[in-house]
Amino acid sequence: MTWKPGDRPAKSESMIRVDQAGEFGATRIYAGQLAVMGHRSPLAREIAGMALQEEKHRAFFDRMIAERGVRPTLLAPFWDAAGFALGAVTAAIGPNAAMACTAAVETEIDKHYEDQLKELGDSDPELSDAIREFQAEELEHRDTALAHGAEQAFGYPIMSAAIRLGCRVAIAAAKRI
Repeated sequence: MTWKPGDRPAKSESMIRVDQAGEFGATRIYAGQLAVMGHRSPLAREIAGMALQEEKHRAFFDRMIAERGVRPTLLAPFWDAAGFALGAVTAAIGPNAAMACTAAVETEIDKHYEDQLKELGDSDPELSDAIREFQAEELEHRDTALAHGAEQAFGYPIMSAAIRLGCRVAIAAAKRI
């Protein structure tokens, strides 16, 4: 179905833009982690599995952008580099730091998705259903990261707070730019 301006709920456009940007950023974080840790590290299978789910989420939002004529964020080149760098740096610190990164990002995304669901109500069932599904998977990622030592990372409270703040800034920017 091709959407024309005025057909879609007004709130949905910025939500689709920011969610597509976020899922793209998530794929880049995992790519950075795997580039540093390698595909044979003990956590590689977990990271690769989470990355695959993020790719699925991104593909959904890519399709929504195309079908609904939503302008994508102009910040994609920044998310590309920043996401990869965040993943690579945290993986270089160590496996616990890589997991701390995942836990922080997914904690913030859970809150973001919950806020979106409240705002959407029943105005866009297709988008709401996808967000609910993706939110559950993001919570699984967070729980996996916590189970694999996220909280044992050196400086975890500070690292988590900084990454979560970065996520909030990225969300705000992608809504508009």
